[in-house]
Amino acid sequence: MDFELTDEQRLLQDTVRRFVDERILPNAVENDINHHLDLDAIQGMAELGILGIVIPEEYGGAGLDFVCEALACEEIERGEAAFRTLISVHVGLNSLALLKYGSEEQKQRWLVPQASGEKLACFGLTEPAAGSDVAAMKTTARREDDSYVLNGSKNWISYANVADHALVFAKTDPSAEHKGISAFVVERGMPGFTTLDTEHKLGIWAGSTGELFFENVEVPAENMIGEEGQGFEIAMYGLDQGRFTVAAGGVGVIRACLERSVEYARERETFGQPIGKYQFVQDMISEMVLGYETSKLLVMQAAWMKDQGLRNTRETSLAKWHATESAFRAAHLAIQVHGAYGYSAEYGIERYFRNARAPIIYEGTTQIHKMMQAEHALGFRNLNGRGGDVSPLCSWAPALASVNRPKASLSSGR
Repeated sequence: MDFELTDEQRLLQDTVRRFVDERILPNAVENDINHHLDLDAIQGMAELGILGIVIPEEYGGAGLDFVCEALACEEIERGEAAFRTLISVHVGLNSLALLKYGSEEQKQRWLVPQASGEKLACFGLTEPAAGSDVAAMKTTARREDDSYVLNGSKNWISYANVADHALVFAKTDPSAEHKGISAFVVERGMPGFTTLDTEHKLGIWAGSTGELFFENVEVPAENMIGEEGQGFEIAMYGLDQGRFTVAAGGVGVIRACLERSVEYARERETFGQPIGKYQFVQDMISEMVLGYETSKLLVMQAAWMKDQGLRNTRETSLAKWHATESAFRAAHLAIQVHGAYGYSAEYGIERYFRNARAPIIYEGTTQIHKMMQAEHALGFRNLNGRGGDVSPLCSWAPALASVNRPKASLSSGR
């Protein structure tokens, strides 16, 4: 078992770390307070290749592995959650879905400019009445000659008001539930397609969140990704990719809170000694250490499986659940360590607390992930969707082999 990073991975980690220290952190508090989206920082991310980090070089990407993506997300969210969110929607949810399901012409048209950062992309799945229950979506796509006419809306869409391309999911067969969903690339400027910023959010003030509206939007049939009715499969694949970056970003939040808290606990004195000497403060620091290392191990387990080409829905789900909950806990503890200063915007600790709340909801709520883990363990859900493939470290999985055998195998044995 090798925990050593390669020279390429170390270089990527160091490069992104410097970028965060020099370009993101110096302005992070001010941008957050002013609700300012720093497009120059996004351009810097594009120049570093982060907006196409795991996209093959032949499509304009950096061609790096998923360990590199995890390391980059950790560093970026150590600075500002809004920019890691961009990696999630632009790379994970949108670009990787195009890479897997798009035709060669579609990849050249949309993926190549996205991988270079020339164009930004978002992911239009969530609706006012359809969050965890994807099949409840109301947006429709009606076929008319060589086009599909889209009507409906999406909300809580990261970078909705900034993205050039939106991967949008709509019902082509409203009676078929999740089997009636299809995926389309909708481009900014199409008649009837409008966007609007979402205001008065709890956190991620320095980011972009908004709504998508479709009023008789004529989308060429050639903009359909995959086949008609394949949208649910594409959406679930995209979520596997996106929530991986959410988990990795959560690791960055924990680390930021840990580093800041350790520094403060060494310097701040009460009753003649640093507060880090007190056991209650040490208890809080130790919780952050545990949260950081367990979360990072789960993220790297998922990254290893992704790099091996193994299905990792279960492992990514576990990493996302644990890392986001641990990040919120770490931010809570960091405020406690800093006392009143942690509550002040001046120190920026409360920013991590506010920003860490949303990831517990999006890309699968904690409750959804708990349900997934329990159903995998109980055998009510096939392990990673096929024949019991899980991380080699998961020793309990073989016990479910008979439960997870394909139905055809079970019937043939009767």
